[in-house]
Amino acid sequence: MSTDREEIEPTRGVSRRRFLGGVGAAAALATGGLSLAGRGAEAAPAGGDEAGDLAAVTGNAAASPGIQRRNASWQFRRSAADNNRFQPLPAHPDNGDEARYANRLGSYSKALPHNSFGEVDPTAYGSLLRALSTRRPGDFDAIVLGGSAKLTNPQSGLAFDLEGADSHALAEPPAPALASAEEAGEAAELYWMSLLRDVDFNDYASDPTAAAAAAELSALVDFRGPKDGSGHVTAQTLFRDSFPGCTVGPWLSQFMLLPTPFGTEYVVRQSRVSLPGDDHMTSYSAWLAVQDGTANDGAIQWDPVRRFLRNGRDIASWVHFDVLFQAYFNACLILLEPPDPTDAATGGGIGCPLNPGNPYRGNPTQIGFGTFGAPAIKALMCEVASRALKAQWYQKWFVHRRLRPEAFGGVLHVQKTSGRYPAGTLHGDILGSAAVAEVKAHTGTYLLPMCFPEGSPTHPAYGSGHATVAGACITVLKALFDETFAIPHPKVATADGLALDDVAGPALTVGGELNKLASNISQGRNIAGVHWRTDADNAMRLGEAVAISILRDQRAGYNETFHGYTFTKLDGTRVTV
Repeated sequence: MSTDREEIEPTRGVSRRRFLGGVGAAAALATGGLSLAGRGAEAAPAGGDEAGDLAAVTGNAAASPGIQRRNASWQFRRSAADNNRFQPLPAHPDNGDEARYANRLGSYSKALPHNSFGEVDPTAYGSLLRALSTRRPGDFDAIVLGGSAKLTNPQSGLAFDLEGADSHALAEPPAPALASAEEAGEAAELYWMSLLRDVDFNDYASDPTAAAAAAELSALVDFRGPKDGSGHVTAQTLFRDSFPGCTVGPWLSQFMLLPTPFGTEYVVRQSRVSLPGDDHMTSYSAWLAVQDGTANDGAIQWDPVRRFLRNGRDIASWVHFDVLFQAYFNACLILLEPPDPTDAATGGGIGCPLNPGNPYRGNPTQIGFGTFGAPAIKALMCEVASRALKAQWYQKWFVHRRLRPEAFGGVLHVQKTSGRYPAGTLHGDILGSAAVAEVKAHTGTYLLPMCFPEGSPTHPAYGSGHATVAGACITVLKALFDETFAIPHPKVATADGLALDDVAGPALTVGGELNKLASNISQGRNIAGVHWRTDADNAMRLGEAVAISILRDQRAGYNETFHGYTFTKLDGTRVTV
């Protein structure tokens, strides 16, 4: 990128348009001439020292400490920018559905107007594509909507940031195509999830519907969820992920159950949950109104009693209203706080040791604080979340535009009831799914029952924002804490959700339970009906890449002797940052 001379000066505001369009300082930047090129024709700021600036750039020790620091800061930022500038640029292929279907059947169109078959109005969809192509704010303001629901922040995918990889510099693979066997497998899983929302995770091993779900998913042509050693989905792998630790022990991570210290406050993790059977958008008229953005389907029916999370509906309620980094901030507090000596079994946190790479672990004279300490660790949860969302929003709006599961359910319903679309539009695995037939028997339609009255958010499915934040935040926690530490006194919720019981079984490590935490939140969105399996899994990987890029940028800025953090990635490999 080239830039105007005057806009390098850090005391001046930077015009985005002039920053991208100017060329005046390219030669000056190439030779390292910050100060003289940066000021252009302006007088130096009060107290400035043009000769001293030049001396600092050229290494003259006579330059003042303030000038030396200022120029060292500039050089540090320039080096970080160069590191990102010369990274290889990834390709951004999509699954081809948008070009494949003239009626945009496989693409996101929620909140735009639709015909009676749920097919988007071509003019409205064209207005969306126009805005995404020109990237002009006025064209986004002119997108044709179908009702009062508004699109969620497409321009976030165009924002720049000053740390970590640029949002366009990371990529996700194409999502499964509408007609593919993989999409059919993911859809069948979502229909089984809807049927099992009110079955406790602890009861999957004995529940006949869970057994039927595992049997059908095992038999599908292309289902990619975790399986046992013989290639079968089991009660232990059902609705989980394949990342290290995710299939070990109870379905729900300890970080969703353990009481959480918050300064002098103490949070018992009983949550507001919706009542059993509280499903939405099962009538076609309600479904179509939600797609157009004209109305929600009723309201949530809340349980008057707060409960520990036990089942899919409980976790769906939690991920409906959480702060996006909330689960990982809670985990951070649990990890940092030592156990209460007066109540070692349930009081305080778990006092997890810091990552062995932390320069203050065992330091004889200092502790971390603004770097490598508790305030820095807590702040980083928010920091990586913001940047992860920008990376994902570029993927959502400007690359993939994958339809939401509820829209797939509409296509399935129309096809099953009218045969409107050509053979092969949907794969036979979903057309013949026992879960789909069971939903029809319960609701009278083939639509996917939704946990939320409004259905999905008004942005494309691929990938999941929750999952991207999950991948970013747990990566930071694995980098900062000792992931091999075993969690003491693991728990599960009682059947009524009013208490916690001890649970026996294999050791649950911090690293495994953090992976499981990210999976719980991501799969919780799937259980609610608003995302697909690949939305979650590939988004977690994207969030991990965002976090690693931020940790790498930050590493160069520390004064401490720091040799890097070593931790386990989601794919099971070890990395040092």
